[in-house]
Amino acid sequence: MKTHVKNLKHAWVLLYMFVYFAWFFYLENRTNVDFTSISCKIDDFIPFNEIFVIPYILWFVYICVVVLYLLFVSKKEFYQCTAFLFTGMTICLFIYTIWPNSQDLRVQTFPRNNILTDLVNMFYTTDTPTNVCPSIHVYNSIGAHIAVWRCKSLKKNQFIRYGSLVLASLICLSTMFIKQHSFIDFACASLLAAVMYILVYKGSSFFDKNKVCL
Repeated sequence: MKTHVKNLKHAWVLLYMFVYFAWFFYLENRTNVDFTSISCKIDDFIPFNEIFVIPYILWFVYICVVVLYLLFVSKKEFYQCTAFLFTGMTICLFIYTIWPNSQDLRVQTFPRNNILTDLVNMFYTTDTPTNVCPSIHVYNSIGAHIAVWRCKSLKKNQFIRYGSLVLASLICLSTMFIKQHSFIDFACASLLAAVMYILVYKGSSFFDKNKVCL
């Protein structure tokens, strides 16, 4: 048991989530600020489709499974993945703090009534249309897929690698098709992910140091 716990001591970085949730919920509940509404012409060409609420929900499972898998199989890849995710999430929260933003794209009357529109309505009710740009949903999906695609233990498992690509793509699209995010939110999150990919995976030898990775 002691050996098992010692091998997982790098899980300490997950304590960041306490900081993240405290900060995020503070931002979600503030009312004494002026929000900038985010939208663009492209949003007008993206129809509402409630079926995309399925991959939107799967995001929560996807991120948790990827992080937990890496926690057990590779300390280096776990550190890289969480560094990518948590640094980007912090940048997003900082942007939301200094530049409060929101969106007005949500459907006022659903074109259909079914269990999927009920789920979308649940998100509309529980999640405010604020703190949207960049989209953390999109950013984390890209980050999780990068981790899966680069994972050495999954290199030969093409089903999982390409399945991850499809799921991450559907999650990113879902944010726009259920009108939770603007195309601008998606584009900004993608740009941030590209920058963080260079910094975390390409531009730094930090994770190659034995004292960090072994």
